[in-house]
Amino acid sequence: MLSDAVLKELRAVVGADNLLTDEVSRACYAYDATNRPQLPDAVVRAGTSEQVSRVLILANAYGFPVYPRGAGTGYTGGSVPADGGVALSLETMDRILDIDEGNLTATVQAGVVTSDLHAAVEERGLFYPPDPASMASCTIGGNIAENAGGPRCVKYGVTREYVMQLEVVLPTGEITRVGAKTRKSVAGYDLTRLIVGSEGTLGVVTEATLRLLPLPACRRTALALFPSMDNAAAAVSTIIRHRVVPTTLEFMDRTSIDSVREHAGLSLPDDVGALLIIEVDGDEASVRAQMKSVTDLVSGECGALSVTVASTEAEREKLWLARRSISAALMSISPTKINEDIVVPINRIPDMVRRVQEIAAEHNVPIVTFGHAGDGNLHVNVMVDKRDEAAMERGHAAVVDVFRATLEMGGSVSGEHGIGLAKRDFLPWETGPVAMDVMVRVKNAFDPNGVLNPGKVVTVHDTLAA
Repeated sequence: MLSDAVLKELRAVVGADNLLTDEVSRACYAYDATNRPQLPDAVVRAGTSEQVSRVLILANAYGFPVYPRGAGTGYTGGSVPADGGVALSLETMDRILDIDEGNLTATVQAGVVTSDLHAAVEERGLFYPPDPASMASCTIGGNIAENAGGPRCVKYGVTREYVMQLEVVLPTGEITRVGAKTRKSVAGYDLTRLIVGSEGTLGVVTEATLRLLPLPACRRTALALFPSMDNAAAAVSTIIRHRVVPTTLEFMDRTSIDSVREHAGLSLPDDVGALLIIEVDGDEASVRAQMKSVTDLVSGECGALSVTVASTEAEREKLWLARRSISAALMSISPTKINEDIVVPINRIPDMVRRVQEIAAEHNVPIVTFGHAGDGNLHVNVMVDKRDEAAMERGHAAVVDVFRATLEMGGSVSGEHGIGLAKRDFLPWETGPVAMDVMVRVKNAFDPNGVLNPGKVVTVHDTLAA
């Protein structure tokens, strides 16, 4: 527990209204989407970088942990206050400071909601591509901490491709800027990319300058149905081999299709083994040409059962309905899901989907697989009931086997969710002991007293797991 002296000093930093110590308020900041809550001893809502700095200086002086937090939408426990201490919320730092149309940049505070940034720049004919599934609630600071992805990664890449400069409060309290507002800079080590994706363990991002693009003039969407996942995966490879780079290329396996068919009453044929949602964007002429190439390839050599192209926005929304119905549909299978994301080489997607279903049968748990086919990022959802201890044990054992299979296929244990608490024990399986040792040394160099988001990603005791 934090002492009265510490609470008094924290209150002096942020004011009484922004220091929350009652149990109800603390419970609101105790969790993320992993649903494994841990109560902080106090919640501090910082309004400036200077306040963040002063909180971290106090943490080093008194030895309490600080857990930076955006909107709590993460899937790996990255913002969970695992050992009490202070949950440091940046929710009130939510201003879009500048949209520079001449240089195609936006400068924002960490608490800006991602969809609010999308709306603001699109009003000016500009485009911020990263689009995590939680974009209606997640924040830019959280996106940067996790190097968030989303469906548009196939064409546009992940968050780090759009981060130019950051204002960061280091674990020891110093405020610094890393990166540059220019398009090119090779001045020293690339600390910007080190901070991006570090999950709030190396610094607290308080402000970011982000790269923007011109808003594409046109987009078209198609839904392709296939008899098997092999056909769908072959279609992905064929599309990319023919130099068509879709904006999004989403897939669903048979289990996920069956679940949304029953839940949402969608009229999908019984013989569908997989589906792809394919979207292209650009100027009107190129979009028309790209979509024709896609439909010709998919309906020809790739063996699609059918291909439907939306001609209106209403039709486009209808095509996306199956993908957007998954989360609700999963609740009809089981009340609890262990939500993991993995990445495999694109040509191993059908192998991985088959292996996942074998693992589901071996452990007697339903597993639903869908995700971003264009970059090999699969979302593997193990469906269990947390009230059933035996089922939970089988579910977690299934996850271990999924990770083993992923690495055997040359993949990675996380594509966009991060490591946090949930995957920390599996990170050494992928990296090996030397890389783990380097990461531990980096963490200790930034955070010698171990006060910032301790226990996430790496710890000083990390070794190669068996």
